[in-house]
Amino acid sequence: MATPAGQMTVTLTKELEQFVRDKVREGAFATPSEYVRDLVRERYLDEQDRLAKLRTFEAALMRGLA
Repeated sequence: MATPAGQMTVTLTKELEQFVRDKVREGAFATPSEYVRDLVRERYLDEQDRLAKLRTFEAALMRGLA
């Protein structure tokens, strides 16, 4: 069963708000929410990748020390 989506309110500076609106207007995203979701998802996946690499490095280091 899928988990229902959470909802948040994000406050941006006028400059950042305009940046997001420009991206939507360019057609890359249908809504500002879609754009923000994409940014958060990308950051999340980058972090997961970084943590996986760190765990791999730590495991290799422990094997080397053993």
